[in-house]
Amino acid sequence: MLSRSAEDLYWMARYMERAENIARVLDVSNRMSVLPTEEGSLSLHWRPALEIGPDPAAFYEKYGEPDARGVITFMALDGDNPSSIWSCIKSARENARAERSQISTEMWESLNDTWLQIHELDYPKLESWGFRKFFDWIKDRCHLVRGVTLGTLLQDDGFHFGRLGYYIERADNTARILDVKYHVLLPPSSAVGGAVDYYQWGALLRSVSALAAYRKVYRNVISPGRVAELLILNERLPRSLHACHNMIGETLDVLTGRRKLECRRLAGEIHASLRFGRIDEVFEKGLHEFLEDFVLRNNRLGQQIQQDFMMSEVVVLD
Repeated sequence: MLSRSAEDLYWMARYMERAENIARVLDVSNRMSVLPTEEGSLSLHWRPALEIGPDPAAFYEKYGEPDARGVITFMALDGDNPSSIWSCIKSARENARAERSQISTEMWESLNDTWLQIHELDYPKLESWGFRKFFDWIKDRCHLVRGVTLGTLLQDDGFHFGRLGYYIERADNTARILDVKYHVLLPPSSAVGGAVDYYQWGALLRSVSALAAYRKVYRNVISPGRVAELLILNERLPRSLHACHNMIGETLDVLTGRRKLECRRLAGEIHASLRFGRIDEVFEKGLHEFLEDFVLRNNRLGQQIQQDFMMSEVVVLD
């Protein structure tokens, strides 16, 4: 297929997954902000949402100290922020419009309808709508687009490039969320194990739809080590790093066939580290260092996929 089409479908999927992930992070920050807190420390509940994003400096330059209105505006509605929900939905729609002949009518209609409902939204309208209702609506719309894609799109090369986009983006987000909890939200030693700390870990699990899964797997109180093990190494959890790279490897096998492309080698290295890794070895190396290295390698893989498939004029797939 044409490399341009491959790139459009790949990024359409990435933008939709990113919009959902941002909604999840903002929902958790909003829930955390209603907890009792020391005077003047409310920004601590909103700062992690910015740290997860790609360019926190842009927020501080435009909005100053983090608060609910500034962070939600910047991450949900700001058209100048290329990673805001508004910008992601717009970019996903533009990529889909460029590939109208490659996608199903139902896919286009679900994406276009989402854009029509969000493109004139501002903070007063969002506040009137209700933050939690809006975040749930974004997640529902992203689920709808993904479900329509699975249910209606021919499973050819275009389908597989979209699949790559979803899982590259999802793995990146899970790693960033986990890293931020450990190093931005790390409470003082006196608060570890307290009610607020417990709620924070529960909120983290909710942000990746993993709270029920945690209870099924461990049947115990929430502990940081087990949360990390679940989100990094458990291949049965759909948003874990291991599960994402299972799907990435399988999809690249379909797209590369027998060709030994660099992107397949990189994906194999990452997958092996997750398949054969142990959580005690991760902590021995340092969780922050492990996650930081993972994000870099995952991003390098995404860049290599574009280089191998999308930079030449035509991609010929066996």
